[in-house]
Amino acid sequence: MLSERLTIVIKLGTSSIVDENTHEPILSILTLIVETAAKLHKDGHNVVLVSSGAVGVGLRRMDVDERPKYLPRIQALAAVGQCRLMSLWDGLFSHLRLPVAQILLTRNDIADRTQYINAQNTFDQLFDMGVIPIVNENDTLAVSEIKFGDNDTLSAITAAMVKADYLFLMTDVDCLYTSNPRHNPDAKPIEVVSDISSLEADVSSAGSSLGTGGMSTKIVAAKLATSAGVTTVITKSSKPGNVLEIVKYLQQTQRGTPGQSSTVEGTPSESQSPLSPPLHTRFLPSDTPIQSRSFWLLHGLKPHGSLYIDHGAYSALLNKASLLPAGVVGVDGQFGQQEAVRLVVVERLSPDSLNGDFLHHGQEPKEVGRALVNYGSAEIARIKGHRSTHIQSLLGYADSEYVALRDNISFFRSEDSPRQ
Repeated sequence: MLSERLTIVIKLGTSSIVDENTHEPILSILTLIVETAAKLHKDGHNVVLVSSGAVGVGLRRMDVDERPKYLPRIQALAAVGQCRLMSLWDGLFSHLRLPVAQILLTRNDIADRTQYINAQNTFDQLFDMGVIPIVNENDTLAVSEIKFGDNDTLSAITAAMVKADYLFLMTDVDCLYTSNPRHNPDAKPIEVVSDISSLEADVSSAGSSLGTGGMSTKIVAAKLATSAGVTTVITKSSKPGNVLEIVKYLQQTQRGTPGQSSTVEGTPSESQSPLSPPLHTRFLPSDTPIQSRSFWLLHGLKPHGSLYIDHGAYSALLNKASLLPAGVVGVDGQFGQQEAVRLVVVERLSPDSLNGDFLHHGQEPKEVGRALVNYGSAEIARIKGHRSTHIQSLLGYADSEYVALRDNISFFRSEDSPRQ
């Protein structure tokens, strides 16, 4: 057993484990994944699988030729397929005497901070019990308003939730390339990425007819995970053993290893090393990762509207002040108390403007963060631009002098991208 216990999340897309034409589970790949997870577990690591495939397996079970467009039909197929898929995982892991647990999530399940912490505690207990959690989006219930969008995003949020060391995004290519290697023989592999914002790679690969993701969604997932301090790896799904080799390589080289300060296209020093791992792309984690609560505010919640604030309010928030109604210029959308909203910085037409007018030209309004608000949209629309002392007379009550408390506000970093 290795001295250091790692937490490793492995994300598997539908096309990795379900045949695109026959919709049959690819048992050879599933078996290799189980063997890899078992070896990591034996080495003392915590392992989480984020597994797509419920709809694909449901298609086969019900003899449906292609993925339907009607949402209730998709959800019904997911319900059928999820049962079969978990039965497959449980059967394969049981041969190695490893228990598994099913965790189905939607954004609603983690929208409440207490529920988010409960989910974290459940993962911790499963790890302590030697159980391998298998996570999937709850497609039976999820609609667009509460969906993560794809399992790449779900895997990144899961990795942040469990404070993972590594997130492996399994795909149909070995790594990212500077261009499509099928069309360009001069395409070069990109082995290490430290600055995703400056990444120049071919991400045109779309998802399969069964799946919903593609290479671009994996880049977004890498942004989310690395911002939370999780090393993120893209590697070939048909070779699950790569995960074990890469983990061992990184463990053996982390004390005084190759470090790059920029995107590296082909690192000769690593490729010539006797410890050289299988080809992969590794996204380095942020040196100053977002804390758990901030990550939850920014990426775990679905915003229900927007608050437009002026630069004075934005500066005050950056200096740890809470958001006063005087700094709010406009309100967009309908939302209630303690719901998440976008924070957008705009120019006020005049310092004394109380009617919410702001510039639509010049510098574009910029979304800077998210907040949980103390008042609903209708109330904020009435108190915006006013002093806190006026809230009582404007609303007839004053639950708080602040539109949002500073503890309930988080800001994106320059390298982060809003997801919704």
